[in-house]
Amino acid sequence: MKKIYLIITLAFFFLASFTLYHYIFQKRTYYKKAYEEKTNTYVESLSTPRGRILDVNGKVLVDNVGVKTIVYRKINKITTEEEINIAYQLAKFLELPKKASSQELKKFWMLKNPEKTQKLITEEEYNLYNERKLNSQDLYLLKLDRITDELLNSFNEEDTKAAYIYSLMNGGYTYDAKIIKIGATESEYARVLESNLTGVMNEMYFERYYPYGNTLKSILGSIGSIPSELADSYTKLGYALNDTVGISYLEKQYESFLKGEKDLYKVNNDGTFTQVKSGKRGNDLYLTIDIDMQLGIEEILKEEIKNGKKLKNTQFYNGSYVIVGDPNNGSIKAITGLKYVGDDVFINNEREAIYSSFTVGSVVKGASMAMAYQNNLVELNKKVLDSCVKLYLVPQKCSYKKLGYIDDITALKTSSNYYQFLLAIKLAGYKYTPNMKMEVTNKEFDTYRNTFAQFGLGSLTGIDLPDEVTGIKGSKIAADLLLNLAIGQYDSYTGIEILQYINTIANNGVRYQLHFLDKVVDNQEKVLLKSEPIVLSRYNLDQVYFDRIKEGLKQVVNIGTGSGYTDKSFKPAGKTGTSENYYDSNFDGVGDVLTISNSYAMYAPYDNPKYSMVILSPNVNYPNKKSDYFAYINRFISKKVSDYIFTNY
Repeated sequence: MKKIYLIITLAFFFLASFTLYHYIFQKRTYYKKAYEEKTNTYVESLSTPRGRILDVNGKVLVDNVGVKTIVYRKINKITTEEEINIAYQLAKFLELPKKASSQELKKFWMLKNPEKTQKLITEEEYNLYNERKLNSQDLYLLKLDRITDELLNSFNEEDTKAAYIYSLMNGGYTYDAKIIKIGATESEYARVLESNLTGVMNEMYFERYYPYGNTLKSILGSIGSIPSELADSYTKLGYALNDTVGISYLEKQYESFLKGEKDLYKVNNDGTFTQVKSGKRGNDLYLTIDIDMQLGIEEILKEEIKNGKKLKNTQFYNGSYVIVGDPNNGSIKAITGLKYVGDDVFINNEREAIYSSFTVGSVVKGASMAMAYQNNLVELNKKVLDSCVKLYLVPQKCSYKKLGYIDDITALKTSSNYYQFLLAIKLAGYKYTPNMKMEVTNKEFDTYRNTFAQFGLGSLTGIDLPDEVTGIKGSKIAADLLLNLAIGQYDSYTGIEILQYINTIANNGVRYQLHFLDKVVDNQEKVLLKSEPIVLSRYNLDQVYFDRIKEGLKQVVNIGTGSGYTDKSFKPAGKTGTSENYYDSNFDGVGDVLTISNSYAMYAPYDNPKYSMVILSPNVNYPNKKSDYFAYINRFISKKVSDYIFTNY
């Protein structure tokens, strides 16, 4: 029994000793850490590499390049005299791209000549200051104003260079890192290291590098300083006010993933720095974009735009847009926009396919038919003789030519305007008679627009870019405008809205959110986020009606208005569109020249869609009295692009 008590006593003793030791040790460690945090100063590196942006196959679209940079950080209790001396030391071996301004020279002169500066103020002015009729800022401004060019002539080249460096050292917030020179030479970098100047460091400033030049750059986005109006929100997230952040498009959208972690330095007593923590590069974004497909489409587009400019009546045509997507999940595989400025020079403007709106014409008729089926306006297989509609006090409206007898499917195949006009009139509660009066309300417009929106027309696509916009909705209500709406000649839509629309038809009413992001991975290739298909809405329409819409679109490309747009061997379905627009020929913000634009939306194969495609060619034709020639530029582009895509991918 005594043995058991002894064992228990010893066990208790060792346990108590162990607990007491660790309590004291941990307490000592805690206080040591707290003391260090209170007494030591730490600073972060100027910048760190952001995450890369890559295409779906891992080809780098945006990378980082380090630029040698000289940086200054103000140390506690450093004096003005010490900073002036540092500025002079740096001036001896740094070549700078800019010179000090007049104001910067005056301020530096004041610091160098305090006694002379005091004499620039009269005794009367000092009395006014003592009487509180002038404040210190008033005196300071008077001094600045009284420093003449003659006084500044005492400065030599080294003085003026030091003045500029000193201004850089003291610009912005006091304890921010101040960039003295970006792009330092090897010699300058070495001299700074040798000089061991208080608060001065050699660092790498990381800039963005684009291996494919301007391709997709308008969507990849840019980085820059934190906008002043967002300073508070960024500082709450732990950013320094001089940090570089994503300020547009994908760089901005995925800032939280792309930003890296900076190196951390301890400031030593002698003003030098010791690294205590290594930073790390931001996470990588993999996009759904296939850069090889993108570049191939760009080359085709360049060639066809140049060819198009050689044709008659194309003087106001200056470029086209091509978007390729996967209708099964909403991913975007390629998005190209090129503006031709002459002499074989093109400007990439892919973002206009997302942020600009277009009047697209008959492309929307698939959605118009869905509205008509949904509201029981269509008698299946009933044929009508294509003609014109004449409303009271409104010029007659017709199809582009006499199309003979048509039903719902052949109306799509032949792109009959007349058929859509009859459906719109029926929706308003009328039966068409020539020269009829017809009253319409917001209700009829809303019926169309609500259906269109569920296909993506006139609604946000959910694209993963900041500040997405929809097209422009007409504000007036009139009978003839309802007819225009039905055939895509009233509201306008963005290019990606058209892509989502044709995707939704391919998916029998399932509308997927569009997206560029495939996945986010960290530096160890661990997947942090994987993009999954997101369903935004489902259009409730019997499959028999979707089958008729899809049959109509199939006939469009195989034997209808879209013949020749996509090779039949790829089993395409789609819709062409033609619209009238007013082009701003004198760039005063007002359209003044009537032009014709073309659009095309398709998917293939029609029985198991792999790709969808949208092509927009604004202002391809200028109708005039001299020639009625029409340049079918959109058809030429779509034929070559679809051949390229469906043959190679």
